[in-house]
Amino acid sequence: MKYMIMTFGSAEAGLEAMGKEWMLEMIKFMRKLDEDLKSSGELIDGQGLADGSQAKTVRFEHGTPVATDGPFAEAKESLVGYWIVDVESEERAIEIASRIVAFVKVPIEVRRVMDAPPDF
Repeated sequence: MKYMIMTFGSAEAGLEAMGKEWMLEMIKFMRKLDEDLKSSGELIDGQGLADGSQAKTVRFEHGTPVATDGPFAEAKESLVGYWIVDVESEERAIEIASRIVAFVKVPIEVRRVMDAPPDF
């Protein structure tokens, strides 16, 4: 089963709250996690994203698509990175997310990647 493991936040706020040294340690931790998941054959993809302040949101307004600055969510935090893993169970996906939470100390979202549209 495939799962997306998502981390939310703000690079700017993280740097301000935790400091440069912690951010560098976090990057080192994330690279090690990537290596471990590649070695186990569970990693499909994983990427860090640019800060939400660099995002664009495209909306349909008055019959025309319009791009505006900023992330879709009206929040201080937005998606900052993700992993897509192919694991045996939801429990394994949660185990991986728990490893991340233990380091970053912020919530991590785990969501199954659907194989097909839901039955209606």
